[in-house]
Amino acid sequence: MKIPILLPKIFDYPFTYESGELNLKLGDYVKIPFGNSELTGVVWNEFEKEKNKKFIVKKVISKINVPSLNKNIINFIIWFSKYNLIPIGMALRSSLLSGEAIENINTEEFKKFNTNFKKKSFDLSKEQSVALREINKENDKFRVHVLQGITGSGKTIVYFEALKAIIDKGFQGLIMLPEIGLTRQFEEKFREFFGFDPAIWHSGITKKNKKIIWNGISTGKIKVVIGARSSLFLPFKNLGLITVDEEHDQSYKQDEGLIYNARDMAVSRAYFQNIPVNLITAVPSIETYENIKNKKYKISNILNRFEEASLPNYEIIDLNKSKLSAQSWISTEVIKKVQKHLDKKDQVLFFLNRRGFSPYVLCKNCSKVYSCPNCSINLVYHKNRKNLLCHYCGFSTDLKRECKRNISGSCKFVFSGPGVEKISEEVKKIFPNRKQIIFSSDTINKKDSYKILEKITDNKIPILIGTQLISKGFHFPNLNCIVVVDIDLSLQGHDLRSAEKNLQLYHQLSGRAGRTGKPATVYFQTYNLDKNIIFDITNKNPNLFLERELELRKKNNLPPYQRFISLILTSTDEKKLQRESIKFKNYIYSKIDYLVLGPVNSSIYKIRKNYRVRLLIRGKKSLKIQESLFNALKYFKFEKGIKLSVDVDPISFN
Repeated sequence: MKIPILLPKIFDYPFTYESGELNLKLGDYVKIPFGNSELTGVVWNEFEKEKNKKFIVKKVISKINVPSLNKNIINFIIWFSKYNLIPIGMALRSSLLSGEAIENINTEEFKKFNTNFKKKSFDLSKEQSVALREINKENDKFRVHVLQGITGSGKTIVYFEALKAIIDKGFQGLIMLPEIGLTRQFEEKFREFFGFDPAIWHSGITKKNKKIIWNGISTGKIKVVIGARSSLFLPFKNLGLITVDEEHDQSYKQDEGLIYNARDMAVSRAYFQNIPVNLITAVPSIETYENIKNKKYKISNILNRFEEASLPNYEIIDLNKSKLSAQSWISTEVIKKVQKHLDKKDQVLFFLNRRGFSPYVLCKNCSKVYSCPNCSINLVYHKNRKNLLCHYCGFSTDLKRECKRNISGSCKFVFSGPGVEKISEEVKKIFPNRKQIIFSSDTINKKDSYKILEKITDNKIPILIGTQLISKGFHFPNLNCIVVVDIDLSLQGHDLRSAEKNLQLYHQLSGRAGRTGKPATVYFQTYNLDKNIIFDITNKNPNLFLERELELRKKNNLPPYQRFISLILTSTDEKKLQRESIKFKNYIYSKIDYLVLGPVNSSIYKIRKNYRVRLLIRGKKSLKIQESLFNALKYFKFEKGIKLSVDVDPISFN
């Protein structure tokens, strides 16, 4: 009997095979011959379209002994492919492990995931109890429930309780986190609550563990996965609940390879599985807030911190009055206030969302500027590493001091603008007897990061200098003073979402302070006192901003009221790229009934030696825009060396 088999390759259609004596059904994993190799495929729901070419129908080699991919997941994969304009074979690949299905895993490996442990009970506040009751309504079908609570309000315990109810019914659960590599604290909190280990899924775990988890998920032996974006595609046998923590976080958007928004796709997978999904946040994304407003999503609010801890106070430090010394970024007013906090044994955080020592290096003698040879950006000087680094492609080089003009034999460098290393250097001079640590992806995302986190938690390191990484879900009980070194830096640029991003970032950041009830303060250094964003950040009701932002977006036909689709063309040949982009724009414009803007050079024109040009399609929110574009793209042939990437619902335009 002839059957369709979808392969985890860059194909938009299945291939026809002969089943022979095998009894195969939809979703079965099989081994098939393909060219000179053997591949894993899945029995699909429709055949490839008839072609004029004659071909030999090969025979399926064997059926793989693992539970079939269920129909709900298959329907999700099909929809995911259509929505994001991704070849369906590549969407299937995301559900497999290196293109394979895993069988015959030793059952002993699953003991640590055993859920037959006594679960610890926690006393919930009145607000938490009400929220839990609301969340647990209609848990037997698809619905989206938003749990909005200020930082430190105990949202995690509430959704743990909701997950517990699902597990007790025999279902599996998925918790998605935006920064999975730095979640040791979260794992410990999970283990304390549930009494067993969750399965952790992200790019950094070993291949052996991935095999164990994939098999455990597909056979139902593993009940809970805590995962990054890719965990969404795991072949759960009996998934009962998806929880997206920090749903507003930009990290849920994958912007390379398969481009998609994991938060939105989580809602879609829940829909196809007919299961509930919970979105957790302190400040909802603008899309989520709009869905709350139009009653598509339900919401529960927790307005008070756990155990009645108060929110931090806010103080604006006017740098027009509190002058900075030469080559200094910390005002004398802030220094005095920080000293008072340190005297009280408070932990202090200096926040600057910029890695390295300096983003711009210039020689005063010969005007040499260090820029990346592969990308159209400046190299960042990392003093601790003693090198210059590109944060896009990873290129690094030494800081060479031979001066082109040979005035003094060596360059006289000026380091313009601060990074966290520069702030760290200044802090050491101001507080020489206080231990400190830089908290960024350069220093903290290491194998021994948990040891550092323990020292910070135990207040053995009184001063932290951190990037936005520190704002994401960490609990430091002694952190009661935060200094935003340069909020004006965040207010630069013309990103559509910059105001939304800043609001979410600084609310999350502020929420790290005062979590155990002690008085806490966040200090904002600024030259611009009239900026609305400062008011929005210091206003303890972020929904006022969201209301205003929605009104602005609606007036200007911007997302979430219209659909944007970015088409990004890349090539190492600049002239060919410019020529092809105009030809491509004219073709697309003639084939679809939607507004096509561009082509324009990307704001970062070159990355990894590839020049980048963007087009933007905008129109009413409907899958018709993707269908129309898909049909158009099928027939356009680019010159060799041109690559096209499609970004549906873009959140960045770099």
